[in-house]
Amino acid sequence: MRIIVTRPLLSSRRTAEKLRAHGHEPVLLPLTTPVHNGEAAVAALSGPHAALAATSAEAIRALPHQEHRDTLLFCVGRATAEAARMAGFSRIVTAQGTGSDLARRILAHFHETGWPEHPLLYLAGSPRSPDLERALAAANLPLAIAECYRMQPVEHDPALLRTLLVETPADAVLLYSRENARRFVSLPVFRETLAALSAARFLCLSRNIAEALPEALANRAEIAASPDEDALLKLL
Repeated sequence: MRIIVTRPLLSSRRTAEKLRAHGHEPVLLPLTTPVHNGEAAVAALSGPHAALAATSAEAIRALPHQEHRDTLLFCVGRATAEAARMAGFSRIVTAQGTGSDLARRILAHFHETGWPEHPLLYLAGSPRSPDLERALAAANLPLAIAECYRMQPVEHDPALLRTLLVETPADAVLLYSRENARRFVSLPVFRETLAALSAARFLCLSRNIAEALPEALANRAEIAASPDEDALLKLL
């Protein structure tokens, strides 16, 4: 199958390897690219904090030094936890892939060990889901936020988009975030793409992402059994 991969380029390349190994033809179409702000991370890490939290591997990649690798780190899912292990973190708690899951794991930990004197430091990005922050605020857990990366839109040439999306239609589109779903349906050649992809499947990492698709695509959205890439690729 010909499959459109909308992740940032570094992650897309890893996904492409998995797809080729199963006989698929990946088409890399990164819709955003990370811009790291290591200074914000360093400044936040210099203050007191009870533990760290991250909802993306990009937060880990934004950390410029090997310091604080023995600090307890709560990760949203397996991909973020793997990036943390590769970066040298040794105390990692892994949630099931969503901000709400992560909040539950964090609150369960502190209910068991005692409420922290210092805030939890969230190594965050922009834009991001509000789920983690809302849940922690509702529980009155002290929280500090360091925006250490942002996802910058990638502007593709319309002629390239027609080549990738219209001239040779794909069988499936992989969508990993609400932002990428919004970006995809906002592409300058989307009307042409919609016609070309009339039989394509839109595979979403979560229901939250599927809900960002327009009504015309809602009946073709399929949702992974769990919010991780392995589950997403099982839909193929």
